[in-house]
Amino acid sequence: MTTDLAPTAPQLPDTRLAFERTVARSLVHRSSVSEVFVTDVRPQSDTTVLTGAQLPLNHGYFSDHLQSPRLYDALLLLEAGRQAGIAGSHAHIGLKAGTTMIVDSFTLRLENLPALLIGADPGELTVETEYIGRRRRAGRWRKGTIEQSFHIGGVPVGRHAMDALFVNPHENEILRHAQRGTPAPLTSQFPDTEPAGHAAPHLVGRANPLNVVLADPAVTGRTATALVAPRYGNRSLFDHDYDHLPASVLVEAARQLALLAVGEHAGAEARSRTHLVGIDAAFARFAELDLPVHAELALSEAESGRTSAEVRFRHGAEEIASITVALAEVRELPDAPVVGSDTATSTTE
Repeated sequence: MTTDLAPTAPQLPDTRLAFERTVARSLVHRSSVSEVFVTDVRPQSDTTVLTGAQLPLNHGYFSDHLQSPRLYDALLLLEAGRQAGIAGSHAHIGLKAGTTMIVDSFTLRLENLPALLIGADPGELTVETEYIGRRRRAGRWRKGTIEQSFHIGGVPVGRHAMDALFVNPHENEILRHAQRGTPAPLTSQFPDTEPAGHAAPHLVGRANPLNVVLADPAVTGRTATALVAPRYGNRSLFDHDYDHLPASVLVEAARQLALLAVGEHAGAEARSRTHLVGIDAAFARFAELDLPVHAELALSEAESGRTSAEVRFRHGAEEIASITVALAEVRELPDAPVVGSDTATSTTE
């Protein structure tokens, strides 16, 4: 399960992105300014956008991990990529305000982990996004693929690809009614209390109980089960009202269940060195707030000594999502190479 890490460091050209302030929160579909990470959005072509994002040194959700060494969280990069994709779609490919991006599937791969080490200064992430898809006759995007590459300091640190459906509020309402047949409740209608049987934070790699999203966990050998039970008062996971559990909650549940299983199988020390380095996710339908969401995990050895955990999510007998996470046990990391800034920060003075 131990991974040797030898980074490569091809240099990006000067991109002249600014990291002085975040963009308007409406541009990335956030309610809280503190949850906005995108700082600059610049078109490169009709379908390619370059985005800057500042990675915080300390965040109540994305920094709340017990693993060492301290790396920027895979889900932080995923959120930065989501925000970059949304900002670019509004600013440069013409999606109107109010358009919702419904994720069908996505993949995330992290590489060159030394470049993800958290240092003394906030990380400056460059995201190159390409939009691949067809426009409707009226010119509006309906469905497409978003492909992204992530760089920090000139070093590639990850790749992200997402298949998504772009719908306006009316289309989203029709889709939700077709699946449910009844109006969906909102997160604001549920109490923000710790669910019964909530997992102990340290068993799922967390310090703050607010960030635990599992209840009634059980591990048997290399399999595990749990209920998905997040706290609706967690404003990083629920920045605004939702009528379903967002994909980020299910991914967090998969990660936590995998860490729980690793700790039971290999011990607490192994869990403290285990980092999330890859995600393959597919979503068949919305995770409803008023139905129990059951998670079932199977742990297996993957290539290069890494651990793979497949987690299936169900409403009763119906599978609603499948997420496979790749985990790497990291013992030591060499220093990240200094390649020169890939961002050449500018302030548009």
